[in-house]
Amino acid sequence: MPDHSPVPSYPDRLRLDGKGFIVVGAGQGMGRQSAHALASVGAKVVCVDIVDVLAVQVAEEVGGIPWVGDVTRREEVERLVTHAEAALGRIDGFVDIVGMARWGGVLDIDDETWNFEFDICLRHAYLLGQIAGRRMRLTGGGSMVFIASVSGLTAAPNHAAYGAAKAGLMAWVKSLAVELGPHSVRANAIAPGSILTPRIEAQLSQAQIDASVALTPLRRPGVPPDIASVALFLSSDLASFITGQTLIVDGGVTAKFPYETL
Repeated sequence: MPDHSPVPSYPDRLRLDGKGFIVVGAGQGMGRQSAHALASVGAKVVCVDIVDVLAVQVAEEVGGIPWVGDVTRREEVERLVTHAEAALGRIDGFVDIVGMARWGGVLDIDDETWNFEFDICLRHAYLLGQIAGRRMRLTGGGSMVFIASVSGLTAAPNHAAYGAAKAGLMAWVKSLAVELGPHSVRANAIAPGSILTPRIEAQLSQAQIDASVALTPLRRPGVPPDIASVALFLSSDLASFITGQTLIVDGGVTAKFPYETL
């Protein structure tokens, strides 16, 4: 039989006109690009960073609202959510970028490093998911997007605490998705591979970048707009039936056979 079901306007499903979003870690790299991506399709954006000049700069670039604070502290996240809701009218979603790896072997990790990684990679996700989630549950739902890592999917040699925290983040996303799904709140994660953010690029030699590219089936480095594009997709109605998922964005690295072929 012919299919006469209605065809939606797919471009309209990407639009976020008038919707209010928070981007945490908006000051540079993936966060800055995510702020631009959301604003480019009509979203109003609160640009969050712990460095005031970065928050202000990105907010000016996207016509957004700067906010400065430490999102690993509950009282600060409560202040952020209250401010964002007042400025935006309602919170329709957020993209949470914050994270950083410290390097060293598993036998050399100290308590300060372990606690640092769980704060910088997971605590803010717990706080934002819970505090913003309470508001989104009451106002009709929305989208949560968190940046995880392929380091949470496999072993994380020489950055095991980071990998453990990112694995915890992906588990947290699943729980948010299941418990808040009945309230039309979606929660998803993105697991980037090696991404040449300004901070990472400054730390690597050209030889290290070339070696990473050689391992990547697409034969190019990942860049922040690659992640921002996926964050935009997951934030939009194009992804309205996607929740509880981690989307790997690594140029195909984790799809490869793990052993050398003959």
